[in-house]
Amino acid sequence: MKNAQNVLLIFLMGFIISPTAWAQVDNKIWKSLSKVSYSIEEDESGSLYVPNFSDEAKQLEGKTVSVSGYIVPFDGMFKPQHIILSALPLSSCFFCGVGGPETVMEVFLKEPIKYTESPVKVSGKLKLNSTDYEKLMYVLEDAEYEGVAE
Repeated sequence: MKNAQNVLLIFLMGFIISPTAWAQVDNKIWKSLSKVSYSIEEDESGSLYVPNFSDEAKQLEGKTVSVSGYIVPFDGMFKPQHIILSALPLSSCFFCGVGGPETVMEVFLKEPIKYTESPVKVSGKLKLNSTDYEKLMYVLEDAEYEGVAE
């Protein structure tokens, strides 16, 4: 009985201490993409943080991957075929100042989807971007909606 209580206590402490870890979806892909460092380069507008992708992330480039995440609903900017997907719930996403730029990706879908607050799963060809500063550093092209993530 005491062992069962200890296991339950450890489980609950882990849940309380790291809610962000529990909220993340599809950890395998997002974990691979999180392994990125930055170099600082200068241009006419100032300092730029240029991503240096890990070998693990580079191995995924050009491959079709399935990834789950939360649609970021930019006010007046949600486009049913061009979405921003976040590894973290909206309250913790990159645009709210909590997650880093490695926790979001641009997704270009073949077919439009409807906005949902539930995590979704999409698959498409992964592109690593370190040169076009108008786009996010992770881009999923020719993507297809696979449904609500479990």
